[in-house]
Amino acid sequence: MRRGAADVVSFQDPLPEPTADRPRPERLVRGNPERRTWNLYTDPSDTVYAGIWACEPGAWRIECPAGQDEFCHLLEGRMRLSDGSGDAREFQAGDSFVLPGGFEGIWETLEPLRKHYVIVTRP
Repeated sequence: MRRGAADVVSFQDPLPEPTADRPRPERLVRGNPERRTWNLYTDPSDTVYAGIWACEPGAWRIECPAGQDEFCHLLEGRMRLSDGSGDAREFQAGDSFVLPGGFEGIWETLEPLRKHYVIVTRP
């Protein structure tokens, strides 16, 4: 299928209404942050997603599914990822990173956060 300029997704276009959620209670570590997602792109096979995500301060346990990697580029805020052994990495606005499939740990939003994301699921 050939695609043209009209099919290009721009993150600067007006955003659709976001979906909102909160971490499941059994995963909460601190707070109960609201998370908002503006999904801007889903490929026809439902294996690639891209958009904007925002979150209030708080912390919760995460488990990234095996075979699902997520690229993140922080637009605003500051956050920390800690793994099961307690090793931690902090990221702030302007930083980019990849959450590899199979990662388990704690996501902690230290300051209100906004990011671009691309999620790729492999078979």
